Formats: sequence, C-alpha cells, structure tokens
Amino acid sequence: MTDLEAMARAIRLAGRGYPAPNPRVGCVIVRDGLVIGEGWHEAAGRPHAEVMALANGDAKGATAYVTLEPCNHHGRTPPCAEALIEAGVSRVVVAVEDPNPEAAGGVARLRAAGIAVDVGVAADRAAVQNERFLTAMRLRRAFVTIKVAMGLDGRIALPSGESKWITGPAARREGHRLRAEMGAVLVGKGTLLADNPYLTARIPGVVNPPTRVVLDPQHDLPRDLNVFNEAAPTVVFSAGRFSPQDIAAMLFSMGHTGLLVEGGAGMIGSFLQADVVDALEVFVAPKLLGHGKTWLEVPLLDRLDEPARWRLRRTGRRGEDVQLSYRRRR
Repeated sequence: MTDLEAMARAIRLAGRGYPAPNPRVGCVIVRDGLVIGEGWHEAAGRPHAEVMALANGDAKGATAYVTLEPCNHHGRTPPCAEALIEAGVSRVVVAVEDPNPEAAGGVARLRAAGIAVDVGVAADRAAVQNERFLTAMRLRRAFVTIKVAMGLDGRIALPSGESKWITGPAARREGHRLRAEMGAVLVGKGTLLADNPYLTARIPGVVNPPTRVVLDPQHDLPRDLNVFNEAAPTVVFSAGRFSPQDIAAMLFSMGHTGLLVEGGAGMIGSFLQADVVDALEVFVAPKLLGHGKTWLEVPLLDRLDEPARWRLRRTGRRGEDVQLSYRRRR
C-alpha cells in the first residue's frame, strides 16, 4: 500500500463522522503493507481518529497516516501526538498541518521523540474535506454556508408564503447533513414565525445536534417556537442589531467553526452584501411557482462584466432535485 493509497483511505474514513466544531480526521495504521488499525473522529467529545485506530492492536514499528496533524494539547481528550509516541509507531504521515494554535505542534513533538514525519501527502484533497475548519481558523470567524431551496424560476415560496416543501425528501436529507456538517444553523425571524422549524439534523450518525442560532433583537419571539425546545442547544442574539460579520466572529469566539444560513431573502441578502459567505448550496426543484418570493432581492453587481465571485464545486442529483455547490473565489 502506497502513502497516497493509505492517505486516501484515511480521508474516506474521515467523512464518516460529524465532528463539528472540530475538524474531520481519519487515521490508518499500516505495517508491512497491511492495514492493522483505522479510525475517524465521530463527534466532538468522542475519541479522536488516532486513538480509535490505535485501539485496534499493537502499532509498534508501524506507520500512521493522519489527515490532519495530530493534536498536541489536552482538550476533551489527551494529545494524539502523545498516544502515537506511546504506541511506538516509527513513522507518521500527515496530510495537512493544524492551523489551530491551541492544538498545533504535534509534528514537532513527534519528531522530537525520534519519529519520522512526512507532511503534505494528499494535502489538497484533505484540505477540501476540512474547508470549514481550516477557513474558520484562517479568518477567525465561522465558515458561512448559505442554503437555498427554490423552484426553476428562483422562487422560494408561493405568494401565500407557503414553502413546505419545494424540494423532495432526498434534498431535505442533504440539508440536514449540511446542518450537522456546519454545526450551527441560522434562520431569520420571518422564517421562524412562518414555518416554525426545529432546525435539527434528523439523520443517522449525528451525535451532537447543531446549535440553533436565533436573532431576536426586540426579544419578542414566542418562546413556544420549536427552535426553543430541548432537542438541541439554542443561542439567542437579543441585544441590538448584529452585522453578519459580528455574528460569524462571535460564533467563532464561542467555539463554532461553521454556520449554515437558511431562511428568506432578507437574511441571505444581508450575508452576501457583507461578503462573509464562503459557500452556496443551491437546491433546485423541478417546479415553476410563477409568483412568490425570490431567494435574493438585493443588488450585488454593478456591471455584468465583473469577474465571477463564485466557482462551481460540484453538482448532484437529490431525487428529482438538483444540488449546485459553489465556493467563494479568493
């Protein structure tokens, strides 16, 4: 098994968990070309990938492949760099170094213990998988994703305000996955009052429900709304007005690395105008609503010949619907 093959396997394993606000991490341990242990970070507060992989058996003299630099601090769990040293591995291959100053230093600690360390194998692919965490650490704010569900004509609701459900079950499951991946979800006051959503991630594999973020500057939202129930934690911003930059920065200071923005055109437009949006996840249903609200109603371009701000990451079918994933050009 080559270094690239082993790291590719570690990256696939990392995709199994929902560890927000932590990064996705996978680990594969190889001796004499054979996998003797593997693991992934399932959820914040659960064992890290390296610890899970080492629990499979004796790793003395083996090579550990890890998608992110092993942590070097005591958080909810002990340092993974220390666990690898105690296990007696002879080599560690790391895809991406950890930009979090609180956890970084694992590579240096491993090398100081006499363990050979190589960094950069499949780095691009591992970085894409961890874009939420890596971007948040670099910008010191939550990675912001906007989710839109619309008809072919860009409408997100009928004139009556009815919007359940524009998209089908498969697209809605993907929406729940995005909530779990980001770790926090925000909708505007209008959506809360019109739809009374739970804003939970009701899919298998979610250990920690995403935090629900509510803007209630007048402190007049009814407290019997579903968003205030006990199914998930809820953060309420209720003192004055908050800019999108403030929200993203304050959530980061509270430990959140991702934010999924759902809801109406007003909320979406404010985040786009503030230029704090990192990703767009657009779901298009095969429906023509004809009249009703559109998903964006604010000016963003002065001229059509301005450079495109968004690049298409991927497309996919979700039942009868289509998902378009865009990322901000930087």
